[in-house]
Order: sequence, then C-alpha cells, then structure tokens
Amino acid sequence: MGVNEFRADINKALANENLRGALGRFGDAYVGDRERAYRNRDFNALREEVSGIKKYAAEHMEELAGRFTEEAARRGARVYRAATAAQARDYILKLALERGVKTVVKSKSMASEEIHLNKHLEDAGLDVTETDLGEWIIQLSGQKPSHMVMPAIHMTRGEVAGVFSRETEENIPADIPYMVNVAREKLREKFLASDMGISGANIAVAETGTLVMVTNEGNGRLTTTLPPLHVVIVGLEKLVARLSDIAPILEALPRSATAQQITSYVTMLTGPARAMDAQGKVVEKEMHIVVLDNGRTEMQRDPVFRNAMQCIRCASCLNVCPVFQLVGGHVFGSVYTGGIGSILTAFLDGMAESKDIQGLCLGCNRCKEVCPGKVDLPGLTTELRNRLVQKDGLPLSQRIILEKVLPNRKLFHGMLKAAAKAQKPFTGDDGTMRHLPFFLAGISGGKKLPAIAATSLRDLLKDTIKSSGGERRRPVVGVFPGCLVDFVYPKIGLDMVKVLDRMGYDVIFPQGQTCCGYPARQLGAPTVMAKVARQNIDAFWAGKPDFILTPCPTCTYALKKIYPELLLNDEQYASRAGELANITQDFSAFIFDRAEEFQSVAAPQKGKITYHDSCHLKRSLGIFREPRELIKMTGAELVEMDWADRCCGFGGSYAVKYPELSQQILEQKINNINKTGADVVAVECPGCLMQIWRGLSAGGGAGRPSVRHMAEILADSI
Repeated sequence: MGVNEFRADINKALANENLRGALGRFGDAYVGDRERAYRNRDFNALREEVSGIKKYAAEHMEELAGRFTEEAARRGARVYRAATAAQARDYILKLALERGVKTVVKSKSMASEEIHLNKHLEDAGLDVTETDLGEWIIQLSGQKPSHMVMPAIHMTRGEVAGVFSRETEENIPADIPYMVNVAREKLREKFLASDMGISGANIAVAETGTLVMVTNEGNGRLTTTLPPLHVVIVGLEKLVARLSDIAPILEALPRSATAQQITSYVTMLTGPARAMDAQGKVVEKEMHIVVLDNGRTEMQRDPVFRNAMQCIRCASCLNVCPVFQLVGGHVFGSVYTGGIGSILTAFLDGMAESKDIQGLCLGCNRCKEVCPGKVDLPGLTTELRNRLVQKDGLPLSQRIILEKVLPNRKLFHGMLKAAAKAQKPFTGDDGTMRHLPFFLAGISGGKKLPAIAATSLRDLLKDTIKSSGGERRRPVVGVFPGCLVDFVYPKIGLDMVKVLDRMGYDVIFPQGQTCCGYPARQLGAPTVMAKVARQNIDAFWAGKPDFILTPCPTCTYALKKIYPELLLNDEQYASRAGELANITQDFSAFIFDRAEEFQSVAAPQKGKITYHDSCHLKRSLGIFREPRELIKMTGAELVEMDWADRCCGFGGSYAVKYPELSQQILEQKINNINKTGADVVAVECPGCLMQIWRGLSAGGGAGRPSVRHMAEILADSI
C-alpha cells in the first residue's frame, strides 16, 4: 500500500463517526468491565502462569506438534501439517471435492481468514457460510473482520439491519433481538444441510490430542457436530503441553477478551464424535486437523519474536489501544489487527506488509500492561522497525539528522541555539510561534508551539551551580534534563535545582551530556542511540554524582532501562551503564522518597490540581502514586480526571508523523481535563506538557487550567 493510500484510509476512518463512536464506547466500557472480571483473580499471578505455559510451548513447538499429531491420530483424527497457506487451502478443497461436499458451514476461525479459505472454496463452486453472527454480518457485507474477537464491532445496528434486509429481501428493523432471531432462523437451515463443518481452535493439547474451542454462540457446537465431515484449522502457536495447561488460559482468555468470567461454551474435542446419518444409523464422523505453520516456525526460531507466540489471541491489546479506537482494524492491520497484528503480519505475510501499520503504534505501552501472555508488543514493534530500517534504510532527512546531527553534540546544540535566534521573527508576545525555522520546519503543523528558549538550561547553570570538585559536604545530584527542558523549558530545570538545594543537595550539570537518544531508537536507529548513550555515560562518569535525576520519564527510562540493554555486549560501557542506571531516578519519585525533607522546607498551597500520567512514567517505570502524594503534601486539592493514564497523543515524533491521530487523542484528554474543574494540570513529562498546553491554548478564553511540571509545582511550595 502506498503512503498516500494509507493516509487516505486513516482520514476516512477518522471521518467515520459511527466507527469512532462504537470503538470508543467499547474501549471505555471494557476497561472497567475487565477490572471487575479480574476482581477475585490475581491478574499478575495468572499471567505468569499463562506466559510460562506458552513460553514452554514456543520453545518446544516441534516436539509438541509431533506429540499432538500422534495422540490425535491415535484417537481417530487425521492430521495434516500445512507448511503454507496454499497447502492448507488445497488440502481442504481436495478433501471437500473427494467427499462430494457442496455446502460448508464455518464457525469463527482467524486461521481460516489468514489463509483466505472462503474465497478458495467459493471459487471452486462450494457454498460457504460463516455462522458466527459477527462473521456472518461481515461476510454478507463483503468486508473483512475489524477485530479478532468481535469482527463486526465497527458496524452500527442500523448498518447491520440494512445488510440483513438485503439478504432476506425484507425490511428488517434495527432491533438486536429481532436481528438475532433472523440470523438464527437463516443459519439453522445451513447447519442442517451442510456437508462439511470447519472450525478453529483456541488450544491444542499435545498430551491428549485434544482441541479446545471457546465461543459465546451455539454455532461452534453445531458446526462441529452436525456435518458428517469436520475440519479444524489450528496454528502451531495454539499448542500446549498438558491438559492441565488449559485451565489458566481459560481463566485469562474470556476475562481479557470480552471481560467475562467465562464464555458461554467451552468445547473440548478429542478425536471424531459419533454422528447419525440420514437413515438414522450411528456412524463415526470424519475429523481432519490442519496444523498450520505459514511463518510460525520462522517466528519460533527468532530469539526476539518468539515472544509473540505467547499471544492467546484475546485481543486485549486492541481493546485498550488509543489508535485502534480511532481507526479500527481495517486500517490498523491485515487479517490480524492492532499491535499484535503488525507483528503477525510481518511473519505471516512478509515484513513489507507490516511497514505502514507498525508505524501506527503510539508507544503508550497500554497493550503490554494488559497482555495475559506477557507479550512485549512495544519492544517487538521497536525491533520490527529496526529491521525494516536495516532492510530499506531511513529517509534522507531522517538519516542526516540521526546519523550526522544528533550524535554530534556541538553541532546539534549549535543548530538549536541558531534556531532560537532565527525564530524571533516568528515569535509572538506570548512566547509562542506558529512556524519553526531550519530543519524543524513542518513540526508545528500550523499549531502554536512554545518558542525555543533564548538561553538554554545548560548555559543558565554553567556558572551558577556548584560543581562536584573538592570536598563534598552535601550529596551531589547530576541533572539530566532532556532536550525539551534544556532548550524549551529551562525553568523546569531551574526549579529542580531550587528544590534540591533547599533540601540539602548540591547539583551538577555535566556539559558533555546530550539527547538521551530515544527518538533515534523509535525511528529504527538503535546504533545512533548507543552512540549518544556512551557520550552521556562519559559526561556523568566524570562528575561522579551520587544520584542522577531527570524531569523527563522518557529520559529516565532510557538511562535506567534501555542503556544497560543496548550496551550489554560493550566491554567498556556495559558495567558503567549498569551503575548509571542504579543511581538514575525520576525527579518526583526521588522527592517522594524523601518526603520528610521536602515537607520540612515546604509551605502550604491552595487550589485544585488534576494529574496526567505520563505513559513511560506509569507503565515503563511503575510510578503513579508518588506524584499524587506529593501534590497532596503541597496542600493543594487533588482532583482525579477520567482516564488520567491515557496517552495525550504526543508520542515524540508521532505528533509530527500522524498529527491527525495525535490531535484526536489530545482532544479526548482536554475534554477530561476540563471536566475536573481544576486550576492546574500537573504533568511529569515535558512532551506531555507541550501537547496538553497546546490543546488547552486552542480552547482560548479565560479560566482554562494551566499545565505545569511537577518541578514547578514543588518549587512554588518552598
């Protein structure tokens, strides 16, 4: 798909209010429903069980496939190993033709969607009917599923009524119970006349050759019992070792997929069932199991992407994804949609097919937080991006900035300082600008942005803060401000120093530090991030601070988590990266850990403050209670907003690459802020500050809340 076509699909989806409304309402309801479904079950303990089961199965996949084949065959099933989608399709069609099959009923199967089975059978003259209600609606409307669990979630009841009216040639009202009865009546005829039933499976047990199917409609059992010929398509990733492995997955799957304690039907099939022919004679059903590879072995052999085989196809990653809720699965995926869809598409259809959709990931980490299989989707997406860049290279402009400018600290900072001077004709009296100079042009997208500071933080602190030289009388804190605080919001850095000084700490600002490098990683250039990581390690190593504090969660995450992984095999820097990580901390978390020291110098404040959670702070660093408690310590009233931990849509370069998506997510955040009636929005991330400030500024008018960094709020208290 071309870039223009992909962008057109995004804009078409954003213009579809029914789509956004349906997905948004479901996403909002899902979060609370899921919490209630897990209320009496320890999710983290359960996901450890599930991920352990799936990890073992992935590591022993071929062994389990052999055992499953043997056990299923011993119980009367015929097992076929299909290496490709074409082999699977051809086997099923050949079987149908040999048995004289004319009509086929299908229960829900994403594997059959993956191999495009329906078209293959229909082209050969077979009558194929989807019997899952959502899948039948999709089939009749000529679409593809937009969600792995709820394929027609993007359609309104009115649209479904129109589809049913065309199918029945009657005027079907948009009444859900009525439409369900229509579907039941029409599909029951298909079940009774079918020659072949095709189903998928959620679990395949190697120990016994058992297939487990989880459904909410009776169509699954009708499909697997009424026709004399039953075909099951099951991917290799559905294998587990033991029958006892079923229970944890059955606990997690419905809770994570549809927020149910358990689904309506759990069907276990071990060998073919008995059936009755037209003469009333009991006969053995014929059962064929197609074990599908189609790229799964390649994924299993990959030490990084093997993690994706721990997916249980619950689609919880779709349910919480802010981008999926805006554009749906017809944009965000191929057959498998959402974050997991971009990974599966890369291996099942080829890396090139995943190039556009992987870029839709905002990196908010919500998917990782809710995944019962502990699939690290953000990490896998980053690795996929790296491999795509290795294969195709970076665009010229990005390559110049990342490879020539960013690693060259003096050049990079010199260009920013030059931009600070060049921006003056574009800067208004309010300190904002609509157009950025030089290589930054285009970022604003016509929106107001804060101007680059006339004097950077590094220059403001160069001659005023205490160095670590000589005898140490107080603990020394090294400040790592990140680019936005250094060059756009230096006051945040100054307020950090003010708080730390009053609490009894000396502060150093190593002048050799530069960008943390995270943007390079997100754009698929980890080697560039490694270069700047070494520069930053050298800069702080020379000052030997007792602590390193940052006012930017992304920078904290980079120094604390990514640097040690990135430099793991670097003999010179691996140990230093580890030591640096151990003394690096988020600024607010550091202050909270020393609450008594802070309170001894703080004075009470008044007013209402609401708090926005930075994605990296909460999900990558596990910090969310500490800043809230600090707000209360200042004396201000903390007013929680709805969905405080939902992304604001900034995402670094995401706001530049997909401004239309970023803007929609921002508007949701601004609405939630305004509903609190707070005077101030407190944030920890300077990127979130810029994004939310822009959204609040667009509203205009007096009385709107201001947005402030926690360092500023704490500094006001002393």
